[in-house]
Amino acid sequence: MKRNDARPPAGPGPHQERELYFTDRGIEELEKRRGEEEVTFEWLAEQLRTFVDLNPDFEVPVERLATWLARLDDEDEDE
Repeated sequence: MKRNDARPPAGPGPHQERELYFTDRGIEELEKRRGEEEVTFEWLAEQLRTFVDLNPDFEVPVERLATWLARLDDEDEDE
């Protein structure tokens, strides 16, 4: 479910364009509604667990997201 709207990426390369995914709507809503809040990873982990308990079909994607977040610094160490 991709749209061809271009906008700056959230990560490196602020002058690059990328495709807008349908899921970006939810991410943008999160940023708009709660972007000023600060949370801990402990809190985030608990929310992810609760989400998976309520939505077991999303266990694999949530696990992949959690693993990706946990290993973000590992990418820097490889360079």
